[in-house]
This record gives sequence, C-alpha cells and structure tokens, in this order.
Amino acid sequence: MKLRLITLTAMVSALCAVGAMFKVPVGISSAALDSAPAFLGAIILPAPVAGVAAAFGHIVSAGVGGFQLGPFHILIAFEMFLVVWGFAKLHQKNHSILKWVFAIIANGILSPLPFYWLISPKMFYAVTPEIFITTLVNVVIAGICMPFLSKAFARKEAHS
Repeated sequence: MKLRLITLTAMVSALCAVGAMFKVPVGISSAALDSAPAFLGAIILPAPVAGVAAAFGHIVSAGVGGFQLGPFHILIAFEMFLVVWGFAKLHQKNHSILKWVFAIIANGILSPLPFYWLISPKMFYAVTPEIFITTLVNVVIAGICMPFLSKAFARKEAHS
C-alpha cells in the first residue's frame, strides 16, 4: 500500500511538473497549468500528499520561469499546498460544488493577497487577474478530467 501511495504521488508530481511547462500568457507575465494535475490528485491521494504534489508543481513552474519572485516562491508553494489540501478535504467529504468554489477563491483571489503587503498594492492588482484567469483554466481542465479519472479509479478499486 505504501509503495502504491509513493508511486501515485510521484506520478501526480510529475504531471504537475509537466503542467508547469505549459504557460498561459496572461497580462504582464504567464502562469502555468501546474495545479490541474494536483487538483486531480485529490481523487487518488490523501489531502496532505496532494498538497505536497501541488507545492512541488509550483516550485518546478517557478524554476522554469527563472524564480522571478525569489524566496517568495516558498510562500506560494505553501499556499498551493493549502489550496489543494483544502480542495482534497472537500472532495473527500463529497462537496462537489464547494470544492471548486474554494479552489477558485483560495487560489485565484486569496493566494495573491499577501503580496499586497509584502511587495506592493500595485503588484497585487497587477497579478490577481492573471492568477484568477489561470486558476479558472486549471479548474476547468481538472473539472473536465475528474469524472473520467474517478471512473477509472473506481473500476480499478472494484477489481482489486
């Protein structure tokens, strides 16, 4: 069982890393598709493990982009951990609509909020629409794929 968890975690983390390579051009920069696989990981991984995969995905995404925010990427990775952890908890409790609303608000609006004070209000107002749009793209991708992945894993569990 432990080997299966490690394998699935590595697979979700790898998909987050691949998603980090796909940039969505928004506004003054670009954001990545690294959180869609992490949201999907909520189906097959415990909440904390799905959160770790999301944090890893952000670090890879930041590395691909040249770590433009320096050590702030540690904070962003922690935020991604919290967002996906919360999403996974809501998924496990069968909150089918609330989990998506949480993901959009937490990642698209609340995650950039610390930068209002840490960097500047201008930075917050500049990046929040970009992050919100990218969050929507990630959520739509995850939302489209989730029913198929859920069915595949339900069949796998039934045959085990």
